[in-house]
Amino acid sequence: MAVIVAGGRVLLARRAIAEGGLVWVFPGGKVEPGEGPEEAAVREAGEEARVLVEAVRVLGERTHPDTGRQLVYVACTLVSGAARAGSTREVAEVAWASLSDLRKLVPQGVHGPVQEYLNSALAG
Repeated sequence: MAVIVAGGRVLLARRAIAEGGLVWVFPGGKVEPGEGPEEAAVREAGEEARVLVEAVRVLGERTHPDTGRQLVYVACTLVSGAARAGSTREVAEVAWASLSDLRKLVPQGVHGPVQEYLNSALAG
């Protein structure tokens, strides 16, 4: 999952089809054979949100409690591109969210290490 921060906001994607209670998520998807989580985050950000990002570091990983999927969260910086829904069968829209927006759009909260990162990266 690409945790992309720019301009005091984090990029979220609204899934075209909700998965359990998940509607708004970080851009992301399956790690393809031969790539690591950082490469997958960069690729998925391009496919889902049409942005070029650079992976900075892995923030953490977990088995998602709602979906049972194994997720790796990767902090990314925006290199270029204006975010927009790329794969419309997967993503209905994208939005840049503040910390307060994030709490409203993802009411179940985000993985602890990701929240800690965002608290610091989006402060101010």
